[in-house]
Amino acid sequence: MMFTAFERMVARRYLRARRQEGSLSVIAIFSVIGIALGVATLIVVMAVMNGFRADLLSRILGVNGHLTVFADQGPMEDFESTTLRLRQIIGVSSVVPQIQGQVMVTSGGRALGGLVRGVRPETLTGRALIADNIVAGSLEDFRGEDVVLLGSRLARRLGLTVGDGVTLVTPRGNQTIMGTMPRLKTYRIVALFQIGMYEYDSSFVYMPLEAAQLYFRLSESVNAIELFVENPEEIAAIRRHIRSALGGDFRTVDWQQANSSFFSAVQVERNVMALILTLIILVATFNIISGQIVLVRDKGHDIAILRTMGATRGMILRIFLMTGTFIGVVGTFFGCLAGVLLARNIEVIRTLLQTLTGTELFPAEIYFLSHLPSKIDPVEVVAVAVVALVLSFLATLYPSWRAARLDPVEALRYE
Repeated sequence: MMFTAFERMVARRYLRARRQEGSLSVIAIFSVIGIALGVATLIVVMAVMNGFRADLLSRILGVNGHLTVFADQGPMEDFESTTLRLRQIIGVSSVVPQIQGQVMVTSGGRALGGLVRGVRPETLTGRALIADNIVAGSLEDFRGEDVVLLGSRLARRLGLTVGDGVTLVTPRGNQTIMGTMPRLKTYRIVALFQIGMYEYDSSFVYMPLEAAQLYFRLSESVNAIELFVENPEEIAAIRRHIRSALGGDFRTVDWQQANSSFFSAVQVERNVMALILTLIILVATFNIISGQIVLVRDKGHDIAILRTMGATRGMILRIFLMTGTFIGVVGTFFGCLAGVLLARNIEVIRTLLQTLTGTELFPAEIYFLSHLPSKIDPVEVVAVAVVALVLSFLATLYPSWRAARLDPVEALRYE
């Protein structure tokens, strides 16, 4: 649809209302603001949801393997040969034999639940998410039978720091004439880590593999083997290769199975938020409809004169389409600009608001992460802009049609 210079000139004059017609300019301004706010809010929320999922996934897969192999019955006694077979599978980048177990972490009369991971020292050194986030102590001391590595929040809740002793209690204890007695042992804390995910920082305890074998009485065995793969999205194919290589005496749990309910909930929440915020943009476009209807009613006399001077209905239609669409384009542009700027600086804004209000706006205990992540998807930004422009254009159709159908005789009869 081509617009002539005359149509553009008239549309521009209608958008710049005279002083006595200031209400029209106010309606146009608020229409622009409404669309801009709706677009910006949608972009920010989508970016935060994307960042939340990506950040959470990176931390989950940085601490846990993409897939874990368990024996159907008991521990894995010949785990070295099993590890060798797993390393030969195409697509597997790393294989980590380990011991997993639940314990009670106690100190000074306080007790908290914890999850022990027994691994070799070189495993933690090569795991960047742990090695790069040591906040106290050093991984160089992570050797021996009486040392552990604690999450910073777990240590803080127990009032512990590097060099202190912490007691681990497991219900799988010693058999006595009085029954099974819980087994406990005190370990020295050599380092604290903080990866920024509440669940791990407040419950994980790492100890050397040999110390874990001794503590859980697994001799030369392990009870789990973690695998890291080159492409986590192709984990289903890797699982089939593992079953072929190991046979039916093992079971596997991949990252999608272990976190399926959580990531499904995040996806559902993301889709619902997108729908709700799209409705906000839809509501904002009604301002365009109301503003255009008022403009058509106010300019009835001018439309009639234009018609008598030779302007066609198509020209009148295009003039008012141009005015309404211009409002939508301007609102969408500023909304996208504001949304991208806010999304890129959302953590700074959160920190500022938190400082001003004195209230924790993003508690890690609820949201798992200790900061507000954001990841802008250019495709989503374009999609939001297209939706806003389409809705804005559709909002101008009815008022423009009414202007084009205006009878000049009726409009000028009482002039």
